[in-house]
Order: sequence, then C-alpha cells, then structure tokens
Amino acid sequence: MNLVIERLPEINQAMLETFAMIAVAIPVAVLLGTPLGIWLFVHAPDGLAPRPRSHAIVSGLVNMIRSFPFLILLIAIIPFTRFVVGTSVGTAAVIVPLTINAIPYFARLVEQNITQLGSGAVEASRAMGATRGQIIRNVLLVDAKPGLIGSITITTVSFISYSAMSGLVGGGGIGDLAIRYGYYRYETPTMIAAIVLMVLLVSLVQFTGTRVARASDRRITA
Repeated sequence: MNLVIERLPEINQAMLETFAMIAVAIPVAVLLGTPLGIWLFVHAPDGLAPRPRSHAIVSGLVNMIRSFPFLILLIAIIPFTRFVVGTSVGTAAVIVPLTINAIPYFARLVEQNITQLGSGAVEASRAMGATRGQIIRNVLLVDAKPGLIGSITITTVSFISYSAMSGLVGGGGIGDLAIRYGYYRYETPTMIAAIVLMVLLVSLVQFTGTRVARASDRRITA
C-alpha cells in the first residue's frame, strides 16, 4: 500500500495520459468514422445509391486497417507518426495509430447499426419524396441513435484496452505504468493498482454509455 502511495504522482500522470489518448482518438473516430460508415451503407450493392466497385475498394481498405493488430500497426507506421507529431515515442505518438485504427473500426459499427434498421423506414421516406440527404439525416441517423451511442461506448472501451499496449513502446498511460513498474521492477502492488484503475475506467464508460443509449431510445417508455 505504501508503495502505491509513493507512486501516486506517476499514477495520476498515467491516468491523464490515458485520458488524453482517448479524448483525441475517439472524437476523431466519431467525426470521420460516421460519414465513412454512412458512405459504406449508401453505396453498398443494395444501398441507396449503389457503387459496387468503389464500395468494394473502400470496404477492402477498411477491413485491411481493422485487421491489423494494434501493436503491429503502432510499430509499422512509426515513420508516418514521426512525420505527423515529430516523435515516435510518448503519448502524442500513440494517438496517431490509435486514431487511424479507430476510424475504420467505428465506421464499420456505424454501417452495421444503419443496416440493422431495415428498409421499411427508407422506403416510406422515399414514397413521401424525401431526398437521400433527408433520409440519412432525419430517418437513418435518428433511428440509429441509440445504437450509435452504444457503438461509441464499445469503441471507447476497446481503445482503452488498446491504449494499454502503448506501454510496450514507451507511449505513456496506464499500460506504460504497469509495464515499467509492475513488470520490469516487479512492483506487484503498482501492477494491481493499474489493473484496478483500468477496470474502473472501463466500467464507468460502459455504465455511462448504456444509460445514455437507453435514455435516447424512443422505443423505451417509462
């Protein structure tokens, strides 16, 4: 316990670094992944405006980036990371691959959420003369809102775990703390503290996301 107290400054710094990673990667993933996911849905072979060839290329790129294990991606794009942020180590350097990996991950979730709505509402909107943009904004995104909030929660939880891997390359955060003190220095109490903090953080995100998604679901009545 005394050892954990001694490490409190490092623990606090590690938590701030983890928050920084997620606070940048997730909003950017939502900002860029949402239109990408909508594009994948709209231009799918059975979508609102089919473009089979373009869709196959973009979908293939999304699958390729998603299939990369994060640690391999982290190492593989070091030159690009250094070009973007000027360094290949530290929290800023981890944010780049974390964001690159999160965008297609979230885009695929957006596509799935919209696809699961079915075609009933779309066909009804078309019959009333709604444009493609109106269908997307006023029908699909509105109906998919609870699912999208759930997808943001899932993405956040997943990338909190991914951020822990950054410790292997000196990226900072809770994972780095656990590796530096818990693994290399055999400080078991510090390792346990890091694990507990990660569990609490994930639980808080999951609880909050579930509550917000439930509150936004119009199908649920009091």
